[in-house]
Amino acid sequence: MKEVTMDITTGLVMISSIHLLAAASPGPDFVLVSQQTLSQGKKAGLLCSLGIALGLSVHIAYSALGLAAVIANSASLLTLIKLVGASYLLYLGYQGIRSTARKEQAISVTQSISPSPAKTIGLGFLCNALNPKAPVYFVALFTLVISPDTPLNHLFIYGLWMMFIQFAWFATVVLLLSRPTVNKKFQQMGHWLDRIMGLAMIALGIKMLTTKL
Repeated sequence: MKEVTMDITTGLVMISSIHLLAAASPGPDFVLVSQQTLSQGKKAGLLCSLGIALGLSVHIAYSALGLAAVIANSASLLTLIKLVGASYLLYLGYQGIRSTARKEQAISVTQSISPSPAKTIGLGFLCNALNPKAPVYFVALFTLVISPDTPLNHLFIYGLWMMFIQFAWFATVVLLLSRPTVNKKFQQMGHWLDRIMGLAMIALGIKMLTTKL
């Protein structure tokens, strides 16, 4: 029996409902965006959000090429991705817990020394691209909306739309956390905030190592 190709509108609606829930689920991306926003400011948070959205392109690309099923069913490859991803989270966590108290005049986000935009984007990109659960998620999602007869331009539109959803969600988180009244309270915690976020990253890294995919 010939498989019926899903029309693009239905596909976009299905992708939107599923991927928005996935993006909103607490995880390494959320912790990283929160940490960057609260310690470095709105610009850093938005740049990190952009990096996360760009990292999504890696998963979209191999899924579109049909590799997601291969990766999802390869125990050795998934284990390698899990080890690399967990190591990266542990590294980010280590950097966070090493944070030291700032001088009083340097508490303001606008006065602090921020990493380069490229480095901040790279942090977000690697955090998302090295997520070992992504192949399983994408093979499940794409199985619902993609068939062998799906036009290439539909795949391109799906990919861009998912990246937009990812960025829009985290940009909203950034805008909420960078509100003056909210940000001022968090800034008063200074290095303790970085340490708490660092511990959260380490916990996520350990969970990634010990969780069976």
